[in-house]
Amino acid sequence: MSKKELLLIEGSPRKNGVTAKLAAILLEEAGRIDKTITVTAFDAYALALKPCTHCGYCQKHLSCVNKDFLPVDAALKTADVLVIASPVYVLGFPAPLKALLDRSQQYFEAKYARNTIAITKPKKAIFLSAYGSKDGKGVHFMEEQLQLVFKVFNAELTATIAAHNTDSGHVDFDALRGKIKAALTGIL
Repeated sequence: MSKKELLLIEGSPRKNGVTAKLAAILLEEAGRIDKTITVTAFDAYALALKPCTHCGYCQKHLSCVNKDFLPVDAALKTADVLVIASPVYVLGFPAPLKALLDRSQQYFEAKYARNTIAITKPKKAIFLSAYGSKDGKGVHFMEEQLQLVFKVFNAELTATIAAHNTDSGHVDFDALRGKIKAALTGIL
């Protein structure tokens, strides 16, 4: 069996926050399930990608005019598993992660303007999220956005695991670990 590649894209500015903890748990569990798995991780804040400006370059080319997305593009093309980890900010993604997701426009243009599939390798995807309130509406809105993006990432969303009511300070990481382990067991 070939070695699996996991791509983790984190979208939180808090390196010790709940979203980061969920991502760390996921990586621990993935390593336990498959000791040969390789991990590529990107921090959307550290990447500081330029936002899509709908300049039209990708309507004619299989890339973006801004080359800062190339490492993400390469990882998306080889990944077997994709994990997006993000807190909920005003019912959506934090701006740096939203900019990364918006850069998928190049794949939409390839598919719908030029009838070309840019990412041919299929992958399973997991969405990890954290939100401060008891209302999970933001996670659902974010899932809807990811469903669209995943169409051109050639990814199937297999699980969403969300820590809710994090502002209370009481997060049951043991229960979340169990959900993460179950989600990974189904795809690794």
